[in-house]
Amino acid sequence: MKRPILVLCIDRDNDLFEKAKVSGPLIGRERNLQGAMALALADPEDPDSNAIFYAVKIYDQMRRDGDSTEVVTLTGDKALGMKADRSVSAQLDKIVTELNPTSCVLVSDGASDEEILPIIKSRLKVDSTKIVFIKQAKELEKTYFVLLEKLRDPYFARIIIGIPAILILLFSLSSYFGFGWQPVGLIVGVYLLLRIFGVDELAIGIIKDFRFSFERTSWIGYVGAVAIFAIALFIGYQTAQKAVSLNLSPEKFVSLVVGSIVWIALMGLLMIMAGKAIDAVMERKKYAATKYLLYSSAAVVTTIVILVGSMWVANLNEPYVDFGMFLLTVAACVALGYIATWAINWYRKEILVDMKIEGKEAISERGTYLGRIVGVDARKGRLIIQTVFEKKYSMPVTAVVSVEDNVVVKSTD
Repeated sequence: MKRPILVLCIDRDNDLFEKAKVSGPLIGRERNLQGAMALALADPEDPDSNAIFYAVKIYDQMRRDGDSTEVVTLTGDKALGMKADRSVSAQLDKIVTELNPTSCVLVSDGASDEEILPIIKSRLKVDSTKIVFIKQAKELEKTYFVLLEKLRDPYFARIIIGIPAILILLFSLSSYFGFGWQPVGLIVGVYLLLRIFGVDELAIGIIKDFRFSFERTSWIGYVGAVAIFAIALFIGYQTAQKAVSLNLSPEKFVSLVVGSIVWIALMGLLMIMAGKAIDAVMERKKYAATKYLLYSSAAVVTTIVILVGSMWVANLNEPYVDFGMFLLTVAACVALGYIATWAINWYRKEILVDMKIEGKEAISERGTYLGRIVGVDARKGRLIIQTVFEKKYSMPVTAVVSVEDNVVVKSTD
């Protein structure tokens, strides 16, 4: 078979998945047309759909000219930067390995996608590059509407408007209470560190998962949890007053307050988890319920460590805790967490075997299409996935994040 020339389109910010829930990479004329139509219907103003249509047009022209060719659209990540580049690189490596193309024609919708050009050139010879602009947009109008559209995007709005607004608010409050700029610097520094390690996105994802609705059983757990959290705040306030009267050092003050409320907060959190787990079971999403079981186990173990640690630091009341007891508690909690994780993953494997997920599509958490699940090896605890090129590979069942219309798995794409 003659080696093909790739007509390569890049959706670097992964609008295909974020707006139209279409997983990349898109391989072949039909799949690209379907993806472009889905994106155009989800957001008619998105330029990525025009770029994909243009890529298909080039593909058709090259086929008429007798060239051996294939059209492919690669997807990145909504966060752009390194995440997007790594996703595009991983997908491109798979395409190059499977198709063994001679070169490519790169189709882009603008400057952002052009930043990926050095990565493409490191793996493929680039015969031509085509940037697709909407004809009606003149340069000034285009700049204005691009800025306006980006401000409507929650991701860019949080950066352009949200961060300055938060800084102004923090500096104003700090100045009003006479704290100076140091507390604001501390908060901003901690946030930037969390941002670097992706903790903020993880926290936002978890918070979004806890949606409130009176149509779900979990609302009962939310109401109960709010009441328990209110009690925790009241007890924390009383404990803080007691600590002030005792004239404690800062570390003992914090330890006493945290130790008085952490176990109460745990009860509220467990009520929420129980409600979410009941929702999942009632909606016949047994696999999703195990996620909340895992969260609950982590919360219990963490609470025990914090509670014993606060008792060790404060040491005001019996039972008194020394450093050796604290270390023993940490070791026991680590072992308990390992056992709980092993047991939950074993239960997940049993659920997947019973669910008959063969035939479902497997996609990564970033929306990259990985293939179709063709089997589950119960003995080894592995999923068998077949790619679009009819090749098979396996991954552990512990990589499965959720099971709905598609099977979402953790992947290094």
